[in-house]
Amino acid sequence: MIEVGALRALRSVAALGTLARAADELGFTASAVSQQIKRLERQVGLPVLAPAGRGVVLTPAGQAIVDAAPEVFQALERCAEAAQSVADGAPQGTLRVVAFSTGIRGLLAPTMPRLSKRCPDLRVEISEQDPDQALHSIDAGTADLALAHDADGLPVPLSPSLTRRLLHTDIGDVVMARTHRLAKLDRPLTSADLIGHRWVTSPPGTVCHQWFRRLFADVPEEPDVCHRVDDFSTQMSLVAGGEVLALIPRLARPPLREGLISHPLHRPPQREVHAVWRSSANASPAIQAVLAELEATAPPDAP
Repeated sequence: MIEVGALRALRSVAALGTLARAADELGFTASAVSQQIKRLERQVGLPVLAPAGRGVVLTPAGQAIVDAAPEVFQALERCAEAAQSVADGAPQGTLRVVAFSTGIRGLLAPTMPRLSKRCPDLRVEISEQDPDQALHSIDAGTADLALAHDADGLPVPLSPSLTRRLLHTDIGDVVMARTHRLAKLDRPLTSADLIGHRWVTSPPGTVCHQWFRRLFADVPEEPDVCHRVDDFSTQMSLVAGGEVLALIPRLARPPLREGLISHPLHRPPQREVHAVWRSSANASPAIQAVLAELEATAPPDAP
């Protein structure tokens, strides 16, 4: 009979392309993963991996095993959920949660005190991961629940074995000094209002930089970017000088220091934040408890 650990190792190697990367994901040494793969090959009587440059690829037999693996893991997860339901559905054990940085700050962190009081036997372990990696971790079984935002307005594609639920819509505002001349406007800002001012932005390649570029998509002039800084607290320190503006998502925004305000936009950039988990874990008391707290502790909509 194929061992579950060996099956999980093969699936991880197939997704990541090397034994070393699979070992990092699974928390083993490369040698341990190699031994698991060799045991699997002895159990099925066929090679499941073949060398390919510096990595490896699946053989036809290995591909057949990986294709069948989701059904095995889903069945095992349903067994675990059935066992937990015997305890009146009380959330317990360890729930592994992966999320992007500002999702941890703005959504997960505020839920933890209430969740601890409501579910004292549940241990929640949070790891920071970008959305693509977080979804892979859920699909691979190395995490139980993920918070992922969409990619520049496009929903992240999901494996058929995963379920998602919309938790929050994050919106960007312009942060400025109270002394800035735009602070006197009592209406949402338009693209035309923003031209001619200096900016601090997130670096190219980030979601927030894409948001920033979209603000000026319908105006002919290039925005005047003075600073490119990834940390939002640092951006706000530069804004406090009164000379630059910053576009900051509400989830990512630290508390506004004295002398700063946030101003809404006429057409604000936004992103949807979803919770994602394996469909076979729909009945998990732990996942349902965390989802309930996340929905009950939604961030305020005020700018």
